[in-house]
Amino acid sequence: MSTELLGVLVTYLLTLALAIPLGKYIARVYQGQKTLLDFLAPLERLLYRISGIDPNREMNWKQHLLALLTINLVWFFIAFVILLTQGSLPLNPDGNPSMSPDLAFNTAISFLVNCNLQHYSGESGLTYFSQLTVITFLQFVSAATGMAAVVVLFNAFKEKSSEKLGNFFRYLVLSCTRILLPICLVIAAILAFNGTPTNFDGKAEIVTLQGDSVQVSRGPAAGMIAIKHLGTNGGGWFGVNSAHPLENPNYLTNMTELVAQVLIPIALVIAFGVYIRRKKLAWTIFGVMTVGMLLLLVPMLLSETGGSPTLAQLHLLQPTGAMEGKEVRFGPAISAYWSTVTTIISTGSVNAMHDSTMPLSGAMQLLGMFINCFYGGCGVGILNYFIFLVIAVFISGLMVGRTPEFLGKKVEAREMKIATIIALLHPLLILAGTALACFTLTSYPEADWAVKPSAWLNNPGFHGFSEMLYEFTSSAANNGSGFEGLGDNNVFWNVSTGFVLLLGRFLPIIGPVAIAGLLARKCYVPESAGTLRTDTATFGFMTLAVILIIAALAFFPALVLGPLAEYFTIY
Repeated sequence: MSTELLGVLVTYLLTLALAIPLGKYIARVYQGQKTLLDFLAPLERLLYRISGIDPNREMNWKQHLLALLTINLVWFFIAFVILLTQGSLPLNPDGNPSMSPDLAFNTAISFLVNCNLQHYSGESGLTYFSQLTVITFLQFVSAATGMAAVVVLFNAFKEKSSEKLGNFFRYLVLSCTRILLPICLVIAAILAFNGTPTNFDGKAEIVTLQGDSVQVSRGPAAGMIAIKHLGTNGGGWFGVNSAHPLENPNYLTNMTELVAQVLIPIALVIAFGVYIRRKKLAWTIFGVMTVGMLLLLVPMLLSETGGSPTLAQLHLLQPTGAMEGKEVRFGPAISAYWSTVTTIISTGSVNAMHDSTMPLSGAMQLLGMFINCFYGGCGVGILNYFIFLVIAVFISGLMVGRTPEFLGKKVEAREMKIATIIALLHPLLILAGTALACFTLTSYPEADWAVKPSAWLNNPGFHGFSEMLYEFTSSAANNGSGFEGLGDNNVFWNVSTGFVLLLGRFLPIIGPVAIAGLLARKCYVPESAGTLRTDTATFGFMTLAVILIIAALAFFPALVLGPLAEYFTIY
C-alpha cells in the first residue's frame, strides 16, 4: 500500500514540476512574446486569412462573448448534422449506425461544452469519421474556448484601466497551435508506443485465454485520448473509458493521463500570476485550490484503501482495499486519486467505475463537482474561482468597513449581483434537475415511453437517488463522468441534461467575463495602508471558507439523502 501511495505522490509532484514552466510559457504565448514554436506563425496567418479574421483587432468583453457564442453555435450545428448522418459517411469499417436526434443533440452539446457526457458506448455509438471530425475536433476547440475566455480575465487586470481585452480568435488559435497540439503529440506518442491503437482498421477477432472468441474495437484512438485529457474533456474512445486496457494499457500510461488532465489547470494559475505580474496572488490561489483538493482526496483514499465493511463482515480479506470496479493493474489508491482530480477538474474520465466506489468516495466526487473550482477545467476553473473570489472580497470589505476592492478596482453592486447569480445558478441547475427526475420517476413510473422511468435505475434506494443527482451534477459542472447504474440513453435524460449542459457551460463563462470587463474599465485605485490584500494566507482562508459554506448550504440536504445516507446504512 505504501508503494501505491508513493505512486500518487510522485504523479502529483511530476504534474507540478511540469505545470510551473508550462504556466510561464503560456503567459509568453498570450503576451505575444517569442517562443520556440514561432515557426507556426505562417500556419496561423493562413487560418486567419481563410477565416477573414484580423487577429490584431482589439475586442471589449461584449465582443469577446459574441465571438465565443457565435462560433460555438456554428460548431454545434455541424456536429449535430454529422452525428445524425454518420452511418452513411466514410470511415465506418464496423458499420455503426447514425445517432437518433435526441442522442445526437445531447452528444453534440456535450462535446461542444467540454463535458463529454456519453450516453452511448464509443465502440458502437460512433464511427471513425465522427470520432475525428466531431469528437476530437470539439475536444480541441472547447478547451481552447475556455482558455481564450480566461485571457480576458488576464487582460482585465494587466493594465490599470482599459476596455481593450485582446482578440478572442487570436487566443483561440494560439491555444490550439502553441499549447494543446504540441503537448498532445507527445502524449499520443507515449500512448501509441505502449499499445494504444493508432490505425483505421475495423474490429479484430481474438481468442481469450479461456477460449472465448471476442471482437475488439480499434481505430485512431491515441490522438483522441491525448486531447481528451489535456483539454480536460474526458470522453472515452472506448465505452469504459480509461479503464479499458487499450485506452490505458499500463501504469506509465495511467500516470501520463493523470498528469495530462491536471497540467493545464495548474499551469493557467501560474500563467495568471506571470501575466499580470502578481505571482504571490497566483500562489495564494494555487494554495487554496490545493488545500481544497486534499480535503477531498484524503477521505477518498482512506475510504477506498480501507475496503468494504460489508465484505469484512463476511470475513473476506481485502489486502489492497475496495476492489469492486477497480482495475487490478492500478489498484484503489491511484484510482482514488484519479477519481478526485477528474471530478474537481472538468475532465470526467475514469480508470475505475465511480458507481462502485464507497459511499464516502461518492460524496467526495459529488462535492468536487458541486464546488467546481479546485483547479477546474481549462480556463473555466479560474473563472469559477473568480466568482467566489469576488464574493469573498465583497464580504471581507464589509467586515473591515471599506469599499471592496480587487487589484485596485472597486467591486460594487453590479459585479456582486452577477457573481451571486452565477454562484446560485449551479445549485439551481443540479437540484431542480434532480427534483424533476425524482418527480417523474415516482409519479409516472410506467409512462408509455420508449424507456419507462421505472427502468432507469439499476440500484433502488439511496444509491438510486445518488445516480440521478450525479447525472445532473456532472452535466452542470461540465464534467461528464457518471454513476453508470443509471439508464440515461433516452429522450428524458438526453434532452434534460442537454439543456443543463448548455446553461452550465456558457452562463458561468459569461458572468466572470462580464465582471472582468466591467472592472477593467474602472479607474484604478492605488493601494494604501488600508487596502485589503488578496495575496495573503488570511484572504486565501477566507475564500476557501466562502467556497465551502456556499457548497455546504446549497448541497448538504442532497448529500444527506444520497451518499451520506448510504454511508450510515453500511457502517
